[in-house]
Amino acid sequence: MFEFRKTGLRQRQTVLLRAWVAGLFALVCLLLLAGRLWYLQVIRYDNLSARAEQNRITIVPIPPQRGQITDRHGQVLATNQRDYTLLVTRAQVKGKLEDLLNRLRELVYISDSDQRKFLRLYQQSGRYAPVLLRNNLSDIEASWFAVHAFEFPGVSLQARWVRSYPEHESAAHVLGFVGRISEADQQHLEETSQEGNYRGTLVMGKKGIEKTWEKALHGRTGVEELEVTATGRPVRELSRTDPIPGSNLELSLDEGLEKLAEAQFAGRRGALVAIAPHTGEVLAFVSSPSFDPNLFVDGIDVENWRKLNDSPDHPLINRPLYGTYPIGSTYKPFVALAALEMGLRGPQDLIPDPGYFELAGQKFRNAGGAAYGPTNMHKAIMVSSDTYFFSLGALMDVDALHDFSKQFGFGQITGIDLDGERRGVLPSREWKRKAYKKPAQQHWFRGETVSVTVGQGYNAFTLLQLAQATAVLANDGVYMKPHLVRRIINPVTGHFTYPVVGPQYTIPLKPAYLKVVQDAMVDVIRKGTARRAFEGATYQAAGKTGTAQVYSLRGAKYKAHAVDERLRDHALFMAYAPVDDPQIAVALIVENGGWGASVAAPIARAVFDYWLDPAQVAERRRQLRTEQESRKVVDAVTSSGTGAGTGPLQPVPDAAPAPDEEGTPEPAPLPDAETPPEDGAQEDSP
Repeated sequence: MFEFRKTGLRQRQTVLLRAWVAGLFALVCLLLLAGRLWYLQVIRYDNLSARAEQNRITIVPIPPQRGQITDRHGQVLATNQRDYTLLVTRAQVKGKLEDLLNRLRELVYISDSDQRKFLRLYQQSGRYAPVLLRNNLSDIEASWFAVHAFEFPGVSLQARWVRSYPEHESAAHVLGFVGRISEADQQHLEETSQEGNYRGTLVMGKKGIEKTWEKALHGRTGVEELEVTATGRPVRELSRTDPIPGSNLELSLDEGLEKLAEAQFAGRRGALVAIAPHTGEVLAFVSSPSFDPNLFVDGIDVENWRKLNDSPDHPLINRPLYGTYPIGSTYKPFVALAALEMGLRGPQDLIPDPGYFELAGQKFRNAGGAAYGPTNMHKAIMVSSDTYFFSLGALMDVDALHDFSKQFGFGQITGIDLDGERRGVLPSREWKRKAYKKPAQQHWFRGETVSVTVGQGYNAFTLLQLAQATAVLANDGVYMKPHLVRRIINPVTGHFTYPVVGPQYTIPLKPAYLKVVQDAMVDVIRKGTARRAFEGATYQAAGKTGTAQVYSLRGAKYKAHAVDERLRDHALFMAYAPVDDPQIAVALIVENGGWGASVAAPIARAVFDYWLDPAQVAERRRQLRTEQESRKVVDAVTSSGTGAGTGPLQPVPDAAPAPDEEGTPEPAPLPDAETPPEDGAQEDSP
């Protein structure tokens, strides 16, 4: 009995203890919960309140509208068009992608090319990145899909601004193109702290003006604050900062002149650059053949890329900037001026021209085997006597010629506002030491200077350099930086700025020597090698023809019909007009075209006829007066402190090659022409 009562007491004590422990545990938990609640509500209130507000509000970037590009008369060369697109987001697609595309084809036309491009981008993109399936939807297609959009989860219809080049192939190498922002581009934006300004933007400049003026053209991204539900559905707009559109660029190009010059190269390979000597404005910039930049806007398809990149004519190569050539006899006026400045030969000194020049047992012959007899400098330039300049090469120091020619821009980066410019080769002893590894090859020989003085040998210049040198010569030695962007126009205020103002430097040339060379170039047009091309011209031009060999004849006689077309001589011409007040300077090359006088000079004549037509001159004068009046108004507003002025906006960025990117590979390089040791002439082995 006693044992039973004792056991019952212990049980009650155990139950009571357990109750106290449970109650104490509950109390501790309650205190912890209250403490945590106090911590969150009091201590962390500010931080958590801000985070909650952020979850309620989303920031949506508003990409700016890209600036337009026009020619000097306002003709649109690059613009933006409203476009409907279909985008696919992988994370939202239900079922098989193939089934989705098949059902979608019943509503909207999707070409095989569109599908191939889409699948390539789809495989490369992330799960939440929208991928372009089809662009340029018509209003009917867009409305039809909008009605059935609920049947296609993961597919969205969006309106956007898309870049368009209405002139297609015309001036394509100047304008360049825009393309999808690649990983390399994104990394560059992050490194330069610009990624914030590109949120919501899908494309950027890849080549040409579109690339070098990207910062001005792009503008500034706006932002929109939206209140959203937990599922992300917008409720209302809280605030908005409108985007600032990109600046409009007015190029110095005249699209009428550009198209006329391009037409002259129909079916030919070559390049032409026309410059206004007094301002450095590029009036025409031709690279033939060309391409359509519209193909690259949304990523070029494989078929079109192969067609362009594998073409033996290399349409993607910017010939005036990237192609380097021996410029033949068009170099002679600069060599003659160098000889005068160095005191190596007087203007009236007569040199016998038996049709060849002999040095160390090696004969260098005139083109065509012509012999001109006693020849002074004027006659040598007019009839293009190789012998006269061969003899100058035997007297001239190559380093002195290098230093003199460098002032005109030969073998130098001109700094034009385009990417991909090559320096070329302006030979010197130092250049040869760096170019060759073997000591025996590093030595400079007198015979090499003989070749250099007629524009052959190691000489390799771009057409832009030849055009710039011609413009400097026409401008009496005043060097104006060549440029394509004439004015930068604010699309909101209409105010404009000029990126290039004033000369960079002036070459110290004696006026008497300059006149000797210029007069000789006038007679090239009047009664020399280019007389037939300029018969009946209403203006007086000055110029020089040139023919440059592509491979060495090794003593054989040149016969164009017996040589493969791509091994025939290049035809060159450089000129400016009118002589008394130069308004335009031109340099051009027709690859494998033959004689400069018969092939290249007529192209320059057509360009001059257009530019110097009285109606064109009158229109340019009217436009200049209008601009001057506009500038006076803007300056007046600026001085009163009520508006923006015409000061410089920003420096032109240094030209640099566009990065390699998927979908837009770098084109195959243009092979450099072989440069033999004589200019349009023949040599005999000793």
